[in-house]
Amino acid sequence: MPVFLHTRIRVSSLDRSARFYCENFGFQVKSRSDRSPAGNQIVNLEMPGSAHTLELTYSDDYDLNVPEDLMHFAIGVPDLIATCDALEKKGVEIWPDGWRETFVSGRKMAFVDDPDGYEIELLERPDA
Repeated sequence: MPVFLHTRIRVSSLDRSARFYCENFGFQVKSRSDRSPAGNQIVNLEMPGSAHTLELTYSDDYDLNVPEDLMHFAIGVPDLIATCDALEKKGVEIWPDGWRETFVSGRKMAFVDDPDGYEIELLERPDA
């Protein structure tokens, strides 16, 4: 049976992006390569408890332009309000406006953007 292993995104700064994901969402650096076979610099991030990894890729000859609403990935959190409160204290903008009022009951979700504009969906999951 196939297994979903990782997702790669191109970033404008490996250090800035790795720091963002590690400090805000608990990712850890699994590995780092200064030169892949294709000439890219790569940082692989893992989240404890998740088999899927996030591959950050940088190349100085690549002009990064992340179109709005290109893609997103989701991170499950046990308490969305507490998570978003902590992120806001760190200066991370939560959207859409009024998300607290929109998702008062039922499945709660909100979004943030990473430093390059990739969308991250935050989903409240008691099992997270």
